[in-house]
Amino acid sequence: MDLLRGALPGDDPALEMATAQALLRRVSRGESGPVLRVYRPRSPAVAFGRRDVRLPRFDEAVSLVRDAGFAPVVRAPGGRAVAYTREALVVDHVGPDPDWPSRMEDRFRSEGALWAAVLRGLGVDARVGEVPGEYCPGSHSVNARGRVKVVGTAQRMVRGAWLFSAVLVHDDAALLRPLVGKVYGTLGLPFDDGSLGSVVEEVPGLSLDRVEEAVLAAYDDRVGLTDATMPAAVLAEAAGLRDAHAL
Repeated sequence: MDLLRGALPGDDPALEMATAQALLRRVSRGESGPVLRVYRPRSPAVAFGRRDVRLPRFDEAVSLVRDAGFAPVVRAPGGRAVAYTREALVVDHVGPDPDWPSRMEDRFRSEGALWAAVLRGLGVDARVGEVPGEYCPGSHSVNARGRVKVVGTAQRMVRGAWLFSAVLVHDDAALLRPLVGKVYGTLGLPFDDGSLGSVVEEVPGLSLDRVEEAVLAAYDDRVGLTDATMPAAVLAEAAGLRDAHAL
């Protein structure tokens, strides 16, 4: 499987979202095999889900995000708003599947188990499951101690292909909690500040470099990874999709 590693040049969170969508489209058309993209955001952002956009006070929530110095964007996978800083790791796993409607739950289980195993190997008491009051709630989130969410997972499926996206909060949970609380409160969504955690709060001193290498090693053991360069065709398609993810 091709491994695309690193954020795009420049600082454009909307283009990062569009790139995931472009990769998914190319796989669905048979123009690419499976891809794993791993990157650290270049700037803080709040990635809203498509359902969030339809809520009555969405524009107010976007203004809150901008005022806090975060970039508001719309992400390709499902779910609710997710906030992160540069102290995060984003993994987009894209693959073909002719039986695409039938394996969503299997992917949630297998990918969640992989992330939990990686974090346990690094000293985190990691488990799969929703914690009360978490942001973007889901039964396949990865939590620490059954108390705080540290990895959010989401999927998007199109005919013949799927995108599984995971966001690990490595640090800056203290910065994220009040912002997420304000955004969710404005949108009328439940959220408990105490449910948002980070890897560093669980294992002080654990570097993001070490976490990233452990994640890559786990995927390499499972699917085999080959370093690759982002195709120019993907970047061109992403540029055309960017406006759909920008706010």
